[in-house]
Amino acid sequence: MALDTASLRSRAVESIPSPSLHEGGLFAGCPELVGSPFAYARDEEIYGEGEEAEFVYRVTSGAVRTYKILGDGRRQITGFHLPGDLFGFEPGEVHTHTAEAISETKVLMVRRRQVARAAATRAEVACQLWSVAASGLRHAQDHMLLLGRRSAVERVAAFLMDVDDRLGATGTFDLPMTRRDIADYLGLTLETVSRTVTQLESDGALLRAGGRRVSLRRGRMRRAIEA
Repeated sequence: MALDTASLRSRAVESIPSPSLHEGGLFAGCPELVGSPFAYARDEEIYGEGEEAEFVYRVTSGAVRTYKILGDGRRQITGFHLPGDLFGFEPGEVHTHTAEAISETKVLMVRRRQVARAAATRAEVACQLWSVAASGLRHAQDHMLLLGRRSAVERVAAFLMDVDDRLGATGTFDLPMTRRDIADYLGLTLETVSRTVTQLESDGALLRAGGRRVSLRRGRMRRAIEA
């Protein structure tokens, strides 16, 4: 259920000054795009499918998943949004997916009409919106290819490499999402994801250091993807 204005105000992170949405390079040169900071608990809904798409969101910490519930009741995760990512852009007036916090998550929110107004008067903002849209389209195309033409090992290996790249390409990171989330994103069963991770570990492509912390051996991971 959408939060009303009073509820949104009560959820604000009072101790955090309202930073500009363009911090970190996004919408550079447009300081009037100031986001309101909000915090969400693990598994808490940020917005639901069919609700008015009033805000654009940027993850500052934590992680967010977007998904749809299929006609047979299964969940298809359509995207994961990590720190620095923008989400909530919609082609229409309502959200076509549901967004939930995967873990304790903080976001910045800015009204869509503010972004639209800035894009109408500033070419650089319009160009960056185009870049965000093009990136989203490329991601959707890559996801479709991943689901349609790759084995379970290739899907999981490519997914882990992508998460590593998005988190700084250090090779060692904490997976924000659960294996169930990964399964619902890659179109696999939970059991298949678990077996595949074990296989990659046996092949020396990854090491697990407890919890969700993993270290990738990128050369071997690439060979798994290209096999």
